[in-house]
Amino acid sequence: MVKKVVIVGAGASGLLFAHYLLHRGDKYQVEIYELRDDPQVLPFSKSRTFPIALNHRGISALTRIEGLETALKACSVKVKGTVVHEARGSQRVVRRKKPLTVLNRKDLTVVLLEQLIRKFDNSRLKIHFNCQCTEVDFANKQAKFQEKDKLFNVDYDLLVGADGVNSIVREQILSTDESFTCKQTIYHNQYKSIFLPSPDAAYKSKFQVGEFHIWRIDDGTTIMLLYQPDETLTGVIYFPSHENQIANLTSTQEVIQFFTETFPIVAPLMPKEEAEAFLLRPISSIKTIRCNRYHYGDSILIIGDAAHAVSPSLGQGCNAALEDVAILDNLLDEYSDNIALVLEQFSVRRRDDAYAVAEMSEVGFPSSKKLMIQFLLRERFQKILHKIFPQRYKPSMMDMLGETTIPYAEIFNSNKAWISSVKKANKQLMVNSD
Repeated sequence: MVKKVVIVGAGASGLLFAHYLLHRGDKYQVEIYELRDDPQVLPFSKSRTFPIALNHRGISALTRIEGLETALKACSVKVKGTVVHEARGSQRVVRRKKPLTVLNRKDLTVVLLEQLIRKFDNSRLKIHFNCQCTEVDFANKQAKFQEKDKLFNVDYDLLVGADGVNSIVREQILSTDESFTCKQTIYHNQYKSIFLPSPDAAYKSKFQVGEFHIWRIDDGTTIMLLYQPDETLTGVIYFPSHENQIANLTSTQEVIQFFTETFPIVAPLMPKEEAEAFLLRPISSIKTIRCNRYHYGDSILIIGDAAHAVSPSLGQGCNAALEDVAILDNLLDEYSDNIALVLEQFSVRRRDDAYAVAEMSEVGFPSSKKLMIQFLLRERFQKILHKIFPQRYKPSMMDMLGETTIPYAEIFNSNKAWISSVKKANKQLMVNSD
């Protein structure tokens, strides 16, 4: 019998899961409901987007679907390392064996959508935008949606909450099941996106193509920029929620002055138009999510940020979400599409990894300048040791996170001492700043 799967959320994990389900023959009919507009027609300037770095985990999950790898190449760049720019002009460079595939969040969503629509007609796939999930009736297996002033119910055999950090599906489970727990924490950093035009020839020599470029000041405020395929620069600025300099900017002139005084190399690249847009762009907060399981009964599943949102500091959020889908596909094979067993085993097998990546993302990347230098030296030393003695020494933490599919829990256990020291130092830095 054909199972009807309703996916709430048309982000990367929800769309990729639709691909996987529909590639399993005629077993599934998929309906996707998204709160926002269709990103295929939404102007880029109006979308809240930022660069996503897809590592081996994310790419492995995506490239199981024929055609996605080629489509991604057209709108992404390969990043071979990170350049940390010091205040006095020196640079610290961290190279990668396997390059990251970097693209904007909106572009990833559009690629997944276009491929879905091209491959499957509306007899098996229906996609609805501007539809908000408002309630779930677990007993009758119905989800309620609102489209403008219209309310309607949708039946399902499986409901998938891929609706992000503020998931309605997760909150419905939380209000229904006393045994389900979810810890939600507002991360101590906030961010804004930055969009800069292509630098002139004089500045291009300072910003190598194919690298992340990072500037950090003593209070933890950090800019990350990289080239796009059209040679413009996009990125984000992260800053502490407390004593927030960014929130206090009230005019275009103040924005220009802030960048001139704080990030003098970046400031000349910012035209007045971007300074104006930056001022008006909303400040985004970061929420982390930890749940004790990712299913309810035999017909409700949460994945991606809805299940385990993490800090973006290590770039694992989207990659972990895409890896969720690959794991679910393996479980569908292992349990011959027995949905009840697949959901149960997904919670069992994914929880330790989700907790581990949350912990590493929260404290694995140091806030203090001193520990940041130590972190870079530690990475380099571990790379050398692993290259000379591969049987005795494991790869560095960052290499294991980005260049392998080693389970997150195993990586965490291999780096417990370092994570503990960074956690202690980060806490002390926050106490001193208060």
